Amino acid sequence: MRDELRLLKSLTGPFPAFEADLTPDEPRDLFSAWLRDAIEADIMEPHTMVLSTIDENGAPDARVLILKNLDRRGWHFATTGRGPKGRQIAANPSVSLTFYWPQLGRQVRLRGMAFQAEAHERYADFRARATGAKAVALTGRQSEVLGSSQELHDELALQHRRLQEEPDLVAPGWALFIVMPHEVEFWQGDAERRHQRLRYRREKAGWLKERLWP
Repeated sequence: MRDELRLLKSLTGPFPAFEADLTPDEPRDLFSAWLRDAIEADIMEPHTMVLSTIDENGAPDARVLILKNLDRRGWHFATTGRGPKGRQIAANPSVSLTFYWPQLGRQVRLRGMAFQAEAHERYADFRARATGAKAVALTGRQSEVLGSSQELHDELALQHRRLQEEPDLVAPGWALFIVMPHEVEFWQGDAERRHQRLRYRREKAGWLKERLWP
């Protein structure tokens, strides 16, 4: 496997130019620009991200989610509050988010605190989901051991019937989390490994920008 991995190419470029000295004062503005670049480059699922949390044993846990929104409060994502992610955040709201767009050689990392959005926002998010996604959430059994495929089939059929009867149904405990970062790092890859790294750190007076070594 080692030899196979060494033969795989990485960071071949060409990549976009990045002028760290010409970046905006707030990381949200730069992130929005990079996300638009990823969308315009036709990168598949450019809004995917890795959410990292800490479990009850103090060990890191991570999974891929979808970015739902970005506003002055922070980066939004949704999940059931009763699953592992929700329980871990309730116990320790310190989280990190990681975005990676390989065709552009770009990565963004955020570290901050997650908090729940208002109830009306959580309800609106759930009702906007696809029917299949709502049915899965309504089972309320995320990450539990599955006995059989038939058990899953029967439970989803039940939830689909419930949604037909109650279209505005919302899963109990549905959560829309907002991550307010205290640190955001932008990484622009380079084929010669002369990567550019720009870190924003939140201070009382605003955001401090720092260049980092590759």
